[in-house]
Amino acid sequence: GCNPLAETGRSKLQNQRAVLNQQILRAVRMRAGAENLLRATTNNKVREQVLLELSFVNSDLQILKEELEGLNISVEVYQNTEETFSIPLVPLGLKETKEVDFTLPFKDFILEHYSEDSSEYEDEIADLMDLRQACRTPSRDEAGIEMLISYFLQLGYVENRFFPPTRYMGILFTWYDSFTGVPVCQQNLLLEKASILFNIGALYTQIGTRCNRQFQAGLENAVDAFQRAAGVLSYLKETFTHTPSYDMSPAMLNVLVKMMLAQARECVFEQIGLPGIRNEFFTLVKMTQEVAKVGEVYMLVNTAMNQEPVKENVPYSWSKLAQIKSDHYKALAHYFTATILCDHELQSGDDEDQQEKALSQLYDYMPEGLMVLTVLKDKVQRKQLGKAHLRKAIFYHEEALRVCGLCKKLRNIDVLQEVLTAAHKRSLLKYAQQETEDDFLSLIQAPDILPKTEHKIEAIAPQFSKVKVKDFFHRLGPLTVFSAKQRWTAPRTIRIHHEAGDLGFSLKGGSPVQIYCLDPVCSAASMGLKEGDYIVSVGGVDCKWLGVNEVLEKFKIVGEQPIEMEVISCQDTTASMHSKSATYSVGMQKTYSLICLAMEEDKIDQTKKTPLKLPFLSWGTKNRQKAASTLCLPSAVAGSSQIKKKLSPFTLLNSESSLY
Repeated sequence: GCNPLAETGRSKLQNQRAVLNQQILRAVRMRAGAENLLRATTNNKVREQVLLELSFVNSDLQILKEELEGLNISVEVYQNTEETFSIPLVPLGLKETKEVDFTLPFKDFILEHYSEDSSEYEDEIADLMDLRQACRTPSRDEAGIEMLISYFLQLGYVENRFFPPTRYMGILFTWYDSFTGVPVCQQNLLLEKASILFNIGALYTQIGTRCNRQFQAGLENAVDAFQRAAGVLSYLKETFTHTPSYDMSPAMLNVLVKMMLAQARECVFEQIGLPGIRNEFFTLVKMTQEVAKVGEVYMLVNTAMNQEPVKENVPYSWSKLAQIKSDHYKALAHYFTATILCDHELQSGDDEDQQEKALSQLYDYMPEGLMVLTVLKDKVQRKQLGKAHLRKAIFYHEEALRVCGLCKKLRNIDVLQEVLTAAHKRSLLKYAQQETEDDFLSLIQAPDILPKTEHKIEAIAPQFSKVKVKDFFHRLGPLTVFSAKQRWTAPRTIRIHHEAGDLGFSLKGGSPVQIYCLDPVCSAASMGLKEGDYIVSVGGVDCKWLGVNEVLEKFKIVGEQPIEMEVISCQDTTASMHSKSATYSVGMQKTYSLICLAMEEDKIDQTKKTPLKLPFLSWGTKNRQKAASTLCLPSAVAGSSQIKKKLSPFTLLNSESSLY
């Protein structure tokens, strides 16, 4: 990653964001304490004092939120360093996190679960922690993207290696909301994976805003970056549907995806107009529809930003910038249409049918009393309709300037003011160039322009397979066998004596190999070797990744000499795991989610009229006399195996057979 102490504009913003996050956390804790005290006390004097304190805390929170919004709209820091004359694009800031120490939990788990010397894996744990630390300050280029994706893929290995579905590891992940600054703390690795995905999308937006939009290659890279950002955020929305952070909620991600695709659309329009817009009839028709499409998508973005529940958390300046861009590009569409009508009179050599067809595509309807062909032929009607479009363009330009002047954050962005002012002056000049006539006699209202585009813009799904990563904990063995979900016995040493060249068993499978067709009277069986055991080492050499032929080679090398091998036996884990994985219910306690499962099974019982399938909590009651289970608590009640009365999920919690 980048040097976190580097004094770049982007690092300064991230450092300010980290400081604000801590201040917001302190204020949120103070507010929570004051609210608890307010609920607990009955003393009127204390209540008055607490209410006064709450008003101060809420004011502080509002000020901090405005400061955070100021960081989110500091778009000039992320733009290209070359002097440009383009409306700024909006990037996403990276989510901040706290440091996490994997050392003790992972070393304990390696010793307990994998029965290996955990000190031998200190380097791998350190590599993982270094990679996570580097991901907090990724470089703003493809190398930074690749590093974040590498850590995301590495988390998939880590989840399978160290996070069993039946219990937590005691590792607390803390990530701060990108918009509100409020921290979210969970022991669930899914929060870590979702936050890294968000930062991948955010980094793509920063790469897109950094591209030099004065050149064709820069605009192509910007379009690609914003499409990829939309793809990552869309993948995040579809994959992690219950994230507890506002900035990763489905509604907010939906808005962000729309905003990134709108910015990609804006860059496509700039790309078309980069060589220059020829003042030619059909070229202007095409540009009119393209720019109208940009205005339409920004209008949809602004509408989405002002909907509940995202309205309260989307930065106010973002919403206003989307409104400004919508008005600005609508104004350009009307300006181009006016140019078509005022500058291109129908000549004798022009294709009348083609011009009529092209112009009719701009409108959903024509003003009353006007027809497209008549407008093309009649000079007065062309002028009147052209001036009506210019008036509409001037109206939208003035509205964009007005909204920009009302927003303090946007008012301070000089290049935005310059672009809006220049476009407004150009429309005014065009209007002044027309012949003077009494506009009060003209009641024509310019119709809206129909948007149309020949360029398809859509989200590009993330291609994680292009980044090749190696499992840091590869030495633990193949993941299909040596994972947190599987349980085994501790390694047992079996001393093998060759009996007339016969081992007394066969081998099967890939890596690691399994014992197959074990002779029950051979010496290996007498020493505790079992059918289905996995061989993990032969003669002190690790064999977890060796196939059948390679393991047999190890035996052949020894010849007639006795050889020691270590084996493990897989333990059955189905008895201790519920098929519905109740512990994965997001936002609910384990006991509550189990109750919900019991309710669901009761509903199935009522609708299907099938024999009662008891919920997980009563499993021990039904099967106490049928099988000995570690899940059953001892009971002194006689005849408890026959349940005649249907139990509710809540009575189960009070019965002596319940687990909690």
